[in-house]
Amino acid sequence: MAGIYKAYDIRGIYPEQLNEATAEKIGRAIVTFLKAKKVVIGRDMRPHSVPLFQALVKGITEQGADVIDLGMCSTPMCYHANGKLKADASVMITASHNPAEWNGFKICRADAVPLSGKSGIGDIEALVAKDQWEKPARAGSVSSYNISDEYARFLRSHSKVNRKLKVVVDYANAMGSSEIAGIEDLFEIIPLYKELDGTFPNHEANPLKQDTLTAIRAKVKEVGADFGAAFDGDADRCGFIDNLGEVIQMDLFTALIAQDILSENKTGAKIPILYDLRSSWSVRECIEENGGKPIMSRVGHAFIKAQMRETGAVFAGELSGHYYFKENFTAESQGLAMIKLANLICAKNRPVCELVKPLRKYFSSGEINSKVADVKPILDQIRKTYADGRMFELDGISSEYSDWWFNVRASNTEPLLRLIVEAKTPELMAARRDELLKLIRG
Repeated sequence: MAGIYKAYDIRGIYPEQLNEATAEKIGRAIVTFLKAKKVVIGRDMRPHSVPLFQALVKGITEQGADVIDLGMCSTPMCYHANGKLKADASVMITASHNPAEWNGFKICRADAVPLSGKSGIGDIEALVAKDQWEKPARAGSVSSYNISDEYARFLRSHSKVNRKLKVVVDYANAMGSSEIAGIEDLFEIIPLYKELDGTFPNHEANPLKQDTLTAIRAKVKEVGADFGAAFDGDADRCGFIDNLGEVIQMDLFTALIAQDILSENKTGAKIPILYDLRSSWSVRECIEENGGKPIMSRVGHAFIKAQMRETGAVFAGELSGHYYFKENFTAESQGLAMIKLANLICAKNRPVCELVKPLRKYFSSGEINSKVADVKPILDQIRKTYADGRMFELDGISSEYSDWWFNVRASNTEPLLRLIVEAKTPELMAARRDELLKLIRG
């Protein structure tokens, strides 16, 4: 697949790559492929989300399906509406963390099950290219639905917060304001960049980039906040900051949330929780120590959501800041992640920096990207060189030793290899990282 049809969504620059004509055909293709009768649609605050919405609705209704218009909302709210309203499909119009000129569609079938490149997006692409449509018996209708109150009730039902924590929230001029609108009164919120503005005048809406977190880190320290939360463009990812203004690594945040979830377990049974294979050893250890059953997952929301359903996992965390909850139709909910962190702080009555500290016992390289001409021979060489470790290929190549481990995997979309190394000492991590990078980069 090429162009706008990606591994996990449809995305491109407006209007050169993704425009109204294409959006209308994609609408028809969604109805045709999913045999949909009822489609939920949400959208972000980008100026071109409105004309793309209108074109998408035209295609969907002219192909015979009814549209439920959610208006502006976060992606987790769109997933919630898909499940709550028992829709056959949902579309979130957003380009997530991409710059202002981008837009796109995140598409799900019933029960908020996502389409991916291998399960649906390729079929949509083929139908759009063919551009031949059956004439339906009738045109579909359009109605509006406000999911905000229901989503707020859902979030609030999980709150065990017993005091008003002071929280700095960086909304990034985007949909975080919708995501937590119904729970803001539970906290003392210090807002940054709350005004909706699809041109992103202050910084990119991408909490994975450290430079986007400069303002929130400074503000947390300045006001003495309990923690900070920095949303991406459509609020399906969030980066969290501790009370000292330090970034909480996103895998370690998985371990924090797992503690709150597992504290509710009164059954004695081991509750399955997924963690992505790039996560620190301390995540697996923390889940085990708190009575959970840690299960490693591959990278990517479509794979993780499928594995959650297969294993009955109640929660999953990804190194990219996606946090998935069974209660939200096995989809992301960053509002719920925020509530769970607050629950943990209140229950333990300790600052976040102290809760994170015992998890920071290993040394990670972070994910390092290398452009390569040909992936296969490099992976073959890595297989040979590190065959003496406990090797497995859940997603790329991983090998574990007694005092270090690594994962190398190919990008879904670019000629890149992504490496992550963790070890028990910083010296060993650096040595093994450099050794693998030399092998990868030649």
